[in-house]
Amino acid sequence: MREYTKFYINGAWVEPSATTTLAVENPATLEQCATIAVGNEADVDSAVAAAKAAFETFSQTSVEERAALLDKIAEIYLSRIGDIAEAIREEMGAPISLASTAQAYAGLAHITEAAKVLRNFAFSEDLGAHRVVKEPIGVCGLITPWNWPMNQVTCKVAPALAVGCTMVLKPSEVAPLSSYIFTEIMHEA
Repeated sequence: MREYTKFYINGAWVEPSATTTLAVENPATLEQCATIAVGNEADVDSAVAAAKAAFETFSQTSVEERAALLDKIAEIYLSRIGDIAEAIREEMGAPISLASTAQAYAGLAHITEAAKVLRNFAFSEDLGAHRVVKEPIGVCGLITPWNWPMNQVTCKVAPALAVGCTMVLKPSEVAPLSSYIFTEIMHEA
């Protein structure tokens, strides 16, 4: 059984402010497959403060740097695709045939597409006497549902990274396991 009782904040796995945990159940077997930490207001405040501090430098990275980061995330993601599929199988009760194909590979597709779009995106455009400049907005708060977990996570995280935003991700407490693996991938990248 998996046990995830820490949060990833400011580039490190940290103890939560409280010790409350939650059982994650495989809906296909109705058996507990994991225990996760439950966050509170102090944990959210800490995560937002860290993301805000990181935004100051990350928002200034070049398109080339962010594209290279997305490429690295995709490379590591592909090497961990089996782990992601197994986590999805457990958290969603999905057949491994679905988890290891459409479910897991949806995330990879969003990451690679974000890198591709980023390389060709016009962040500045002249419109007559005016110029429109598109720039990072700040810290993104990303909340994802239980269904299609990697699809939902990566279709939010990858574009935010591509444009230079930092984020706080709150995956579904019903299907959080693949998000923990994705966080390990992000850390490695």
